[in-house]
Amino acid sequence: MLEPINVDVWSDVVCPWCYIGKRKFEAGVAAFAGGRGAEAPVEVGFHSFELSPEMPLDFEGTSIDFLVRHKGISETKARQMQEHVSAIAATVGLVDDLGAARPTGTRRAHQLLHLAKTHGLQPEMKERLLSAHLVEGRHVGRKHELADLASEVGLDREDVLRSLEEEEFLAGVRADQQVAAQLGIRGVPFFVIGGRYGISGAQPPEVFTKALTQYEAERADGVIGIKQPGPA
Repeated sequence: MLEPINVDVWSDVVCPWCYIGKRKFEAGVAAFAGGRGAEAPVEVGFHSFELSPEMPLDFEGTSIDFLVRHKGISETKARQMQEHVSAIAATVGLVDDLGAARPTGTRRAHQLLHLAKTHGLQPEMKERLLSAHLVEGRHVGRKHELADLASEVGLDREDVLRSLEEEEFLAGVRADQQVAAQLGIRGVPFFVIGGRYGISGAQPPEVFTKALTQYEAERADGVIGIKQPGPA
């Protein structure tokens, strides 16, 4: 089997487009894996990106309120935006509930994802956080809620609480954000395939399939890719 193709993904756990992009990327990977000659496995690493770093952990109001108060969008426009996103989400099998989503800061959630990575459970934790916020209306900013969600994917609840209390992985979150700035990433989701191809946004699956296929072909031909951008 060939060496894995590493894909670095910058995203936020309260970003509906990140969830949609994740599903489209997964469909692209599935098509790549099913294609003739596609032998290399794809390994994904998620990196921290806070869409609203100024957001308090306990925002008083709904997601509509946040768009109106902090983004200067009219309530009518905000509702239209949410309806549009929900319609797109449905096309990739996601039934979100943006009206019930709890606006919150995500720095703790990103620290939890770093902890999950050390236990080989980052993909599972990422999926659980996205679903919890965008589908179930759970609060993904509070430590105890995060610990509950983490225990569902196999992490030790008390260890999660300890890690969050100590801010054990805050430096890792900041390192991810610094790399994002160096790469010029201004919006998410943002995918970097093999340290070579950057793909911004929730692109169609075939965009990801093409990039993976091209990267694998170039690697087989001895084309040298750039260094992986994600921090260790």
